[in-house]
Amino acid sequence: MNLSERIRSDLEARILSGEWKPGHPIPAEHALMAEYRCARMTVNKAIAGMAAAGLVTRRRRAGTVVAAPAAERAVLEIADLAAESEELGLPYRHTILSREMAGDVLAVTTLHERGGLPLALEERRIALTAVPQARDERFEDVPPGTWLLRHVAWTEAEHVIGARTADAALAKRLGIARGDACLTLDRRTWQARDLITEVRLTYPADRHSFTGRFGRGGSS
Repeated sequence: MNLSERIRSDLEARILSGEWKPGHPIPAEHALMAEYRCARMTVNKAIAGMAAAGLVTRRRRAGTVVAAPAAERAVLEIADLAAESEELGLPYRHTILSREMAGDVLAVTTLHERGGLPLALEERRIALTAVPQARDERFEDVPPGTWLLRHVAWTEAEHVIGARTADAALAKRLGIARGDACLTLDRRTWQARDLITEVRLTYPADRHSFTGRFGRGGSS
């Protein structure tokens, strides 16, 4: 366990044990830096991971607090296709097919491959007002989704799952036949009220499935 993971584990233990209730402030980054004798990036990575998991909420000028649980919600994780492939022990690579700037929006189209086969076509738009550092990023080392998970903490996400049949262009990119069934995931993520990104991921139906976890709070 590296130091960032240790910090996250220590903080999450206090939340999950009930010691820190919803709304309880998380220690400021400079306080955690002093306590663990580490760089701000190490602390930020730990807190960003907690925010991505929905355990804390980052508020401008108010700091970071323990998130209030929803009474009922469906949880669909934001998948990191590169990390997911590594966990499965399968080779992964991504190819940036296009990268275009339109005002304050960066549009990037990416092809993901796993085990030598196309896994998903990603059509993403990134709001540069929320993520200005993406303006000069080429996404050569990591795909856009992975890059965003590492650099931007999101507080809210919306997922819409659908289906489509592949037209000639999509079939060619995914290595399937025209008319084959595909699964789609349309997702938008926000940090507070600021839209970070919106993306459509299209998967060949026989190469992917979605898994949701459901939880219910309150008394039983």
